[in-house]
Amino acid sequence: MLLMRTCKEVSLLVMQAQDLRLPWRERLALKLHMMACDACPRIVDQLALMRSASERWRRYSEEE
Repeated sequence: MLLMRTCKEVSLLVMQAQDLRLPWRERLALKLHMMACDACPRIVDQLALMRSASERWRRYSEEE
C-alpha cells in the first residue's frame, strides 16, 4: 500500500476520519498528502463547516 494518495482517496479518508480512528498508515498517508497538496486542506475545512452547520440545524430543528 502506497503512502502517497490521490486527492480523491484523501477526500474519502478525511470523511472516514470524521467518524472513526484511521489506522496509523492511513493517518500518515493523510499527513503526507496534506503537506504536499494545496487543495485538500480546504476540503477538510469545508467538511468541518458542513458538519458544524448540520449540527446547528439539527439543534435548531429540535427546539421547535
